[in-house]
Amino acid sequence: MRPADRLFRIIQLMRATGRAMTASEIAERMEVAPRTIYRDMQHLIASGAPIDGERGVGYLMREAFDAPPLAFTFEQLEALAFGVRAVQMLGDRRLAQAAREAMEKIGHSLPAEHAKKLRSTPLRAFRSALQPDPPALLGEIREAIAGRRKLRITYESLAEETSGRTICPLGLSVFGHYWLLTAWCELRQDFRDFRVDRIVSLKAERERYEPAPERSFDAYLARMELGRA
Repeated sequence: MRPADRLFRIIQLMRATGRAMTASEIAERMEVAPRTIYRDMQHLIASGAPIDGERGVGYLMREAFDAPPLAFTFEQLEALAFGVRAVQMLGDRRLAQAAREAMEKIGHSLPAEHAKKLRSTPLRAFRSALQPDPPALLGEIREAIAGRRKLRITYESLAEETSGRTICPLGLSVFGHYWLLTAWCELRQDFRDFRVDRIVSLKAERERYEPAPERSFDAYLARMELGRA
C-alpha cells in the first residue's frame, strides 16, 4: 500500500471509531508494523491533522476532520472498477446501466490521475458461455424489495412441482449461475430461498409489509452463519 493511501485510511479509521486508539491497534487494522504507524502519526500531526497523543499512550482525533470528497486510494478505485464490471456481467439491464452511470459520475469528480486509474484498472469480469443471461424478473424484484411490497409468485421447484406463494421479498444473492431470492414465506411462516429463474410468474401486490427484525434479511444471514458454526 502506498504511504499516501495508508495515511488516508488511518484518518478514516480514526473518524469511524471516534475513540482513542493505540499504534498497535491501528497497525493491526492496517496490516503493518507499529513503528510504521508511529512514523505515520508524526507525519499527520506535523501536517496539521487534529490528533492528540504520543508513542506508548495512544492517539485521538480531537474534532471532525476529513479528506477531500471522493479521495479514493488506488486499491479502492480498483475495487470500484471491478465491482461495476461484475455488476454489468451479472446484473439485469437496468442495474448494469446504473453501474455505468455511477462509474461516469465518479470519474468526472476525480483528479485526472485517479480517473485514468479507474478507467484502466486491469480487472475484468466475464460471463462464461454456459452462464445464462440475468433473469428478466430481477428489476421487478429489486423494486419490490426497495418498496417492501409483497409478491405473489408461481414457483416451480427442482422436482417440477408448481405452487403459488405470497412472500415478503428481503434480498437477492448470486451463486455462480443462479440468482436466489430470499423471502419470508407466508405459507411456511419462515424464510425461504427461491431460484429466480424458476419463478414462473410474479405480481407485486399493493399491500406492503412492515419491517420486523426477526424477519429481516440480516436475521436470515445470522441464521445461516449460526448453521455453519
